[in-house]
Amino acid sequence: MNLARLQEAIAAAIPETECLIFGGRRYTWAQFNDRTRRLGAFLRQNGLGLHKELGRLENWQSSQDHVAMYLYNCNEYLETLLAAFKCRASAINVNYRYQDDELVYLLKNSGAKAIVFHARFAVMLASLRDQLPDIQVWIQVADGSDVTLMAGAIDYEEALAACAPEPIDPGCRDDDLFIIYTGGTTGLPKGVLWRQTDIFFGLIAQTPVGTSQEKTVADVTRRVSQGRLGKAMPLAPMMHASGTCMALGAMFRGSAIVIQETVDHFDAKEIVQTFERESITQATLIGDAFAAPLLAEMDRGSYDLSAFSMINSGGAVLSPRNKKRLQDHMPQMLLVDAVGSSEAGRQAMNLSKGGKTKSSVDFEMDINACVISADRTRILQPGEDETGWVAQGEPVAMGYLNDAEKTKLAFPVIDGKRYAVPGDRARMNEDGSYHFLGRDSVTINSGGEKIFAEEVEHALKTLSGILDAQVVGVVDDIWGQKVVAIVSKTGEAEIDEQLVRDHCKSKLADYKAPKNVIFVDELFRAANGKASYEWARDLANETLGTAQDGAGS
Repeated sequence: MNLARLQEAIAAAIPETECLIFGGRRYTWAQFNDRTRRLGAFLRQNGLGLHKELGRLENWQSSQDHVAMYLYNCNEYLETLLAAFKCRASAINVNYRYQDDELVYLLKNSGAKAIVFHARFAVMLASLRDQLPDIQVWIQVADGSDVTLMAGAIDYEEALAACAPEPIDPGCRDDDLFIIYTGGTTGLPKGVLWRQTDIFFGLIAQTPVGTSQEKTVADVTRRVSQGRLGKAMPLAPMMHASGTCMALGAMFRGSAIVIQETVDHFDAKEIVQTFERESITQATLIGDAFAAPLLAEMDRGSYDLSAFSMINSGGAVLSPRNKKRLQDHMPQMLLVDAVGSSEAGRQAMNLSKGGKTKSSVDFEMDINACVISADRTRILQPGEDETGWVAQGEPVAMGYLNDAEKTKLAFPVIDGKRYAVPGDRARMNEDGSYHFLGRDSVTINSGGEKIFAEEVEHALKTLSGILDAQVVGVVDDIWGQKVVAIVSKTGEAEIDEQLVRDHCKSKLADYKAPKNVIFVDELFRAANGKASYEWARDLANETLGTAQDGAGS
């Protein structure tokens, strides 16, 4: 499946159907297709494209030119992504929080030859331009910030107007690359290389592997005739895989993509109002970080959310309490809680509907998912007590851009089959489901025992009165590391440090309970809703540096 060809085929089948809504802009499939073709032509005229077919490369190599997208959510984000594919280049997602050295690192590491950026970033990019000699094409997107056009850049709309809507490169193939840059708990940003056909079946679509383009388009056409297309809101930033892939998954089912007008911060009131106004049928959340403010707004107002058929959550824990509250507001809605990664795609999920709420740590495995042994040499069987690695069989990513060593570690071959191992730990349950423990890079070693931060966080969030929680390990003379919880309250119940520790001990082994609990008004999270363990660790060290006498046991 080539994504550029698929998008063109759907546009040909339903040209006048609404495709994308952003603020006051509303584009049909024909209009969206015209814009992506024009930008693709502009990139091609500036020398961007493919230089060597993928079959002649190693799994960690790319011979396509890379187009960086330094953008908030907007129609231009999806247009740039598809336009790059249409000229056989590949788009690169850039975290819009990155600045100075971290931004230069990513742009150099990716080898970007072009960049499409919001105007508000122009001043910073201009100051870094001398450090980025490989970038030859600079395209600035107006964003209402009144920033003047950066010297040497072209306005996005002018670039489109300068080119005819040329057909896509006839050489577009299923193995053209889709590149996702990932960072955070995985260390320095790394480019994850996917073949387009693999990411379509592994992370974007919810159709069986091997489904043809013709059948996919026919399914879209049938839904149009039945009036069942719907509208989808990718609330997660598109700079992260969850936001982009949810948007593409809905788009390739024929749904209109709706982007909230305020994109530089999470405006729960505006989002819920948009749910009602546009009769949104599907949205993607990033766990409790997104669910909590949305639920608070739903509780305050009186909204008609009867159009909702599905909410997807991934990337962070969605607590059973908030699952139930979402179902109370939208009883007809299917709630999908998923585990996945940029390297492995979807690995597991659980489904809640009709008031029946599933656990947030026990998941049904994807047909190609498994848990492998700690030494990455064998597949664990149901009921084995060993803590292993969550792994995913193909279709998975190919490797990390220009990093042979990490590619070989993260994509082992077991019994002749290739797996992706993104770094999450789990144990097999007796029934074949797995008990998710969390990312290995944020585990805590206390007194020789390995403690998974996310497992403790989940236990904490089952206590009435806790709104959000993050758990980190800090250096301790006795334990090596001790568990520290950073907690915010709902205000619904009185809680203190001892109650929190006792509750945790009632859910988990005693040694996993936090030695200290730090209460804050609000936890800091990244723009995609994921925990910032660096922030939590810094806060814990700073607070406990003057409060060691409060340590419990």
